Formats: sequence, C-alpha cells, structure tokens
Amino acid sequence: MAWTSLCELSELEDGQGKYVEIEGFQLAVFLSNGKVYVMDNYCPHAGGNLAGGFVDDGCAVCPWHYWPFHLENGQLRDSPGVKVKTYETRMYEHEGRHLVQAELPMP
Repeated sequence: MAWTSLCELSELEDGQGKYVEIEGFQLAVFLSNGKVYVMDNYCPHAGGNLAGGFVDDGCAVCPWHYWPFHLENGQLRDSPGVKVKTYETRMYEHEGRHLVQAELPMP
C-alpha cells in the first residue's frame, strides 16, 4: 500500500464527484461535509460512472440508475451484499498545496 496524491482539495466541490485515473486505478473522489472519500469509479449494477454522480444522505449516487453507495464503506444502501471498493484517505500539505491522497495497493 502506498499513499498516492489524487488531486488538490480546491478541485473538489461539496456533494459532487471527481473522476481521477492514476496508476491503473479509475477512482471517484467525493467531498461531503468537509471530508474526502475515495471509491472505485465503477458501479456494479450497469458500469455507471460514479464520479458523475452526487452525494445524498452520506451516499455516492450513481447517475445512471440512482444506486446509492455509502461513502464510508462502499455498501449499497438497501443491499449490504453489493459493494464498491473504498480507500483510506488523508489530506497532505506540501509547499502550500492541500493534496487529497488515497492509500492504494501497489504491485
């Protein structure tokens, strides 16, 4: 596992997703109530782009069919057996920049 910078905090809009592709990962980054969350960008229902969705009641909502996945653990709100992979996040300040980082598995 390695901490990897994904974007600057200023690039995120509260309640909206941001798509980040880095080192073979396709990720959805969300800012909700001042906290950053990172999950795989792929909705298991029909392959929707989760980063194109929005946050509602603590969930990232897929824009295709409105499936809501909990930001904290990636579980589908109404069906805990369905899940999207989530990643630990942290803020990292470097040379005056506030970077969003996720702990990603490295080969």
